[in-house]
Amino acid sequence: MKKLSLILSLIFLSIGLLGCQQSGEEEGLNKEISKNVTNSTTQNMPIDMPSDFDFSIQFGVQKKNEINTFEGTVTKDLIADGTATTELILTEDDMKDIYEKMKEINITETKEFTAEPINGTVCMQQSYGEDEWVIIINGETITKLISGEYCEPTNDAKQLIALRNYVFNIIKSKGEYKSLPESKGGYE
Repeated sequence: MKKLSLILSLIFLSIGLLGCQQSGEEEGLNKEISKNVTNSTTQNMPIDMPSDFDFSIQFGVQKKNEINTFEGTVTKDLIADGTATTELILTEDDMKDIYEKMKEINITETKEFTAEPINGTVCMQQSYGEDEWVIIINGETITKLISGEYCEPTNDAKQLIALRNYVFNIIKSKGEYKSLPESKGGYE
């Protein structure tokens, strides 16, 4: 009888210790879930454009084109004639419109820019452009780099290219950009 009582006591003690251990594991799991929720919250963009919102985009075959709101400049690749830079400060409305476009694609979210192989192969181009973004939102720096090396860009890459084109169309409509020299030559 004492043996049975001792065995039952050991079983209950083991169950109790196992419960404590599981509770510790659950606590760790809860902390991990909380951490992931917190991280996903930081990936959501503020509703209103923060006062420190700025960005730069370098793009083109050798990333010689640049739109830089940090410095209030735009640089045009003149190809055979080098580059030309001019001061160009976007209006508050332009910046708000661009911020809204970034919110639509949730620019802060992790994106997939590498093409998946189709039938084990990835189509790659010889001469291609790249886009490199640096964005500041609420003191956080977000960087995105996409390559035009792949024949078929991912949906995320297409969104970022469309955003760049949207911003570039705003820039091209400005007198400061229109006054820059025409590009001469081309890339192979």
